[in-house]
Amino acid sequence: MSRWPLIVSATVALGALSGAAAYQHAGPRHHERNGGWQEIAWPFPRDGWPAGKAFRCGAAACGGEVELYVRPKLGFCNCDRGVADDDEVDRVADLDLMSEHFAPIAPGQMVRLADMPGRIRAYDLKMSDGLRHAAVGVAVSRRCDLLVAVAHGKGDAPELRRAALDFLARSEMARWVMAAMEGR
Repeated sequence: MSRWPLIVSATVALGALSGAAAYQHAGPRHHERNGGWQEIAWPFPRDGWPAGKAFRCGAAACGGEVELYVRPKLGFCNCDRGVADDDEVDRVADLDLMSEHFAPIAPGQMVRLADMPGRIRAYDLKMSDGLRHAAVGVAVSRRCDLLVAVAHGKGDAPELRRAALDFLARSEMARWVMAAMEGR
């Protein structure tokens, strides 16, 4: 009878050690494999366009907390010119979903995303709680369709731009972008 406590103790200890070893040797968590990015729920109410995908990246991986929202707007683009100027980025990039109070910091620049041409522009964004965030808006086109993305965070605009474009350039995002642009 005096062996049962010893057997139970040994079994519990072995189980704890096995669990710790499995945890140590387990692969990285999903957000660690994605460079700190984790998919979150689309936070905006429904409008004339379908919901897209939303992501968050932690300060350690992205130089500051960053949120990124990306979605297609099929049939919305000028079929001849695509995204021709900064005014179009201002109109279509979904910045108004976060705040009515946004102002461009500088002229935009040409960008290619998933082999689609367009523009990217940095903004100063005043949030509803009065805090200021940096934001970048991206609008790229293919035929008569747009893909828009907006990222915002407390960091500076160049770091935000780098983090957003690096994530959007990943192969799994490029595949999703192409499927979304096909309406699938």
